[in-house]
Amino acid sequence: MEKILGMGSFGESIGVISLNDNNQENNISDAPSPLSIIVLRNSVLFPLVLMPITVSRDRSIKLVREAYHGTKLVGVVAQKDPKIDDPDTEDIYMTGTLARILKIFEMPDGSVTVILQGIQRFCINEFVQKDPFFTAYVEMLTDSEPSSLDKDFDMMVGALKDSVTKMIKLGYLSPDTVFALKNIDNNKHLVNFIASNIDFENFADKQALLEIEDLKERTMRLIELLGREQQLMEIKRDIQQKVRSEMDQQQREYFLHQQIKTIQNELGDNVLEVEVERLKEKAASKKWSENVQEVFDKELKKLEKMNPIAGDYSHQINYLDILTDLPWGEYSEDNNDIIHAKTVLNEDHCGLDEVKERILEYLAVIKLKGDLKSPIICLHGPPGVGKTSLGKSIARALNRKFGRISLGGLHDEAEIRGHRRTYIGAMPGRIIQTVNRCKTSNPVIVLDEIDKVGSDFRGDPSAALLEVLDPEQNSTFRDNYLDMDYDLSKVMFITTANRIDSIHPALRDRMEMINISGYITEEKLEIAKKHLIPKSLEAHGIQPDGLQFDDDAIVKIIEGYTRESGVRSLDKKIAKIVRNKAKSLALNEETGNKVTVSEVLNILKTPIIQKDVIESNYVGVTTGLAWTEAGGEILFVEASLSGGKGGMTITGNLGDVMKESAKIALEYIKAHASDLNINEKLFEKRNLHIHVPEGAIPKDGPSAGITMITSIASIYTQRKVKKGIAMTGEITLRGKVLPVGGIKEKILAAKRSGVSTIILSADNKKNIDEIKQEYLEGLKFVYVEQMKEVLDFALEKQ
Repeated sequence: MEKILGMGSFGESIGVISLNDNNQENNISDAPSPLSIIVLRNSVLFPLVLMPITVSRDRSIKLVREAYHGTKLVGVVAQKDPKIDDPDTEDIYMTGTLARILKIFEMPDGSVTVILQGIQRFCINEFVQKDPFFTAYVEMLTDSEPSSLDKDFDMMVGALKDSVTKMIKLGYLSPDTVFALKNIDNNKHLVNFIASNIDFENFADKQALLEIEDLKERTMRLIELLGREQQLMEIKRDIQQKVRSEMDQQQREYFLHQQIKTIQNELGDNVLEVEVERLKEKAASKKWSENVQEVFDKELKKLEKMNPIAGDYSHQINYLDILTDLPWGEYSEDNNDIIHAKTVLNEDHCGLDEVKERILEYLAVIKLKGDLKSPIICLHGPPGVGKTSLGKSIARALNRKFGRISLGGLHDEAEIRGHRRTYIGAMPGRIIQTVNRCKTSNPVIVLDEIDKVGSDFRGDPSAALLEVLDPEQNSTFRDNYLDMDYDLSKVMFITTANRIDSIHPALRDRMEMINISGYITEEKLEIAKKHLIPKSLEAHGIQPDGLQFDDDAIVKIIEGYTRESGVRSLDKKIAKIVRNKAKSLALNEETGNKVTVSEVLNILKTPIIQKDVIESNYVGVTTGLAWTEAGGEILFVEASLSGGKGGMTITGNLGDVMKESAKIALEYIKAHASDLNINEKLFEKRNLHIHVPEGAIPKDGPSAGITMITSIASIYTQRKVKKGIAMTGEITLRGKVLPVGGIKEKILAAKRSGVSTIILSADNKKNIDEIKQEYLEGLKFVYVEQMKEVLDFALEKQ
């Protein structure tokens, strides 16, 4: 008889011993009836298998001792739920194994270790008693074994051995089990031994094997269960290897980091501790709210737990640096001296009275009340008139820091609100960045070119600006990177735009719209003398008294070489003259220190701008006034007649609105032909051609209506248009003249071109009254309501 240690359990039970079949005592005639039943938890005893169990229940100890001194035969069954300490009849399985008690060992703790030998399966028919232990009438069950010639069964046993071999390689079975497998030559022994030694995931599977009578079927089921257990073991092994690998890597990194930390401590250079102390010192002087303090403390604790080599370490440092760099509750002291502010604004800019007046009103209210939400001002007008530089002047007048944000071509909403910290390379939006650069929470920030903000799949920046530019909301502006509220209510936002029709309506509604029109020649002269020339001399290394410009020379540059509402082109021309003088000085050439008209012509060559006013008046040619992004312009409308069938041709790259104005004008002339003494047959025998010169430039808008109708009336009546007249206004089929916009810019264009009389709608008189008198000098205004008044005044009598 070979003793083989294996696996089994009852309470803390371990160990299995198997006997070869030829040494097995199969005589069960002396089995008592009723049979004493011992209940195991988490274990199933199979026939022909030895199993040591530890008995600790009082009833089980009594049963074992009585049986050992008697027949030594007991019935062994398993309980369904191992958690039940005192099982009843319904808590145990009805199929078990008749066993012989081979040996009893009394343990020091009072428990008893028993070695049992499985003999034969049985089924409980009826329980006789429960106390002091279970006894029952049982029926012995016989296994159905295949014949020795059954090749299928032999193949199944071979497959079973292969499965067990794989389980052994996975470390699932002990080396003693391997030895036992090599020494068991009986297939029934082998099947029962393997079934007893495998610890299945589901305990009920082992009981189900015991209940199978057919040995071949039991073997097949055992192979299936072993396959499942093998797969589970492989998965567990892979997981354990992965976890072990990760643990090894973490331990390695931990030891390396500890060594680095020790070295840094020895050198007095612990990066993390230094950074934490630095951030704490910065935070100690901050005037932030309790909410911000809580966020800072929370993020600092995260940093303290991080390793300096970790990827997120730098991101956390950057966030805390920005948090502590921001000027929470820090404000510069405003200079509320209204006289000082007025002086500064006048020094830096000529004109722009409406803007200056608004700033002085703001200062006056602050001086009286002590506090006021900053206004949101939008300066709109043609390029080069000083919208952006005005922001710098306002900041200097108020003694505030100045910041500028260019919005031209901006498409990403995150540029305003910032990126969330989950993204790589995240940073705050431009608003928070600018406030951070200014180091105060009440700077003057210019949002340049707000009319050129775009939108695409990344969002609409205009929508984000709605919160920034709303005084009722920007006190709790939330940047995505900071992820907390920041007060922008004390920031003075000044936006600039060339066109207001492209600004989002809701955004436009939040701002005070202030129009900045172009400068007249006299204002440009003053700007050049006070600002442009001194700036250009300094930029080119010439002393302020080293070069002087005559007023006539400056006027010549303005009128002969620039055509603009602002002064950018004027600045470029002055810079060109100064560079020419600087070259002469560097070459030691003889040159005077005064720039005259002749030197302007010599350096800038032939004037590129010619006045567009026609010196002589012609039939069918009328001067109109137009508005462009660059300011006001004059345009000519030409009309001619040719033989034909009464058709009309319109050229000059005109838009649909201008073409419709031409059609309305012709229909009005046809309807009032008798009043104008026009032969109606001309409309049938002559083709009308209307042309607006400079065909490469697109033109559109309704303001050329009265200009077209005057030109058409002139060509049909052959009456010339009076000299020096320009006009602007929209017309209707009834001949009514409607008001138009851009009056100031058009007036400046008329003055530049030598126009003496301007015809416009009577409803535009209110616009003229708002313009400074110096802009109107030398001009005569004729206000009309009907087209008949225009024709009566503009056309010669003959």
